[in-house]
Amino acid sequence: MSDHDQLEGLLIGGRAGVGKTTVGWEVSAQLRAAQIAHALVEGDNLDQVHPAPPDDPARTKITEDNLAALWRNYAAVGCRRLIYVNTVSVLEPDLIARAMGGTPSITAILLTADDTPTRHRLSAREIGSQLHPHLARSAKMASYLDSTAPAWVIRIPTDGREVTDIAREIITAANWT
Repeated sequence: MSDHDQLEGLLIGGRAGVGKTTVGWEVSAQLRAAQIAHALVEGDNLDQVHPAPPDDPARTKITEDNLAALWRNYAAVGCRRLIYVNTVSVLEPDLIARAMGGTPSITAILLTADDTPTRHRLSAREIGSQLHPHLARSAKMASYLDSTAPAWVIRIPTDGREVTDIAREIITAANWT
């Protein structure tokens, strides 16, 4: 495999309300504008099955299988770069590597935000009965990710920053310029 064919994965993780999806879409838009080929996958959609499969209560296998199926289609049309957005993606580089096949080069970005901006963002989008449980899960996940993400994971704060600037910082960190 030549350097041109090297598989690359960009993982964007973080607590609910940190801006993962918005930033992922902006990274994709900036890469498109620069004519840099890639695929963007929102990981939250890969395990939305109820009830969970009896042999996969955490829905990890269904996530990997669905990502692998999507990636096969993207790879078949020549894609070599994957942006994968999911809360815990930075903790699962091996799962992403298996789904992509081969030995992709992985860059992991953990987006961070304080409680106040996160509450504001979640309050704007969670209009049903799940706001308060979502806020509690978000705070718990922020603490978990902060203490669990390996040191090699790049932490990028989102508080008070423009999405375009955050996306540029991520693209530079991944060396996808």
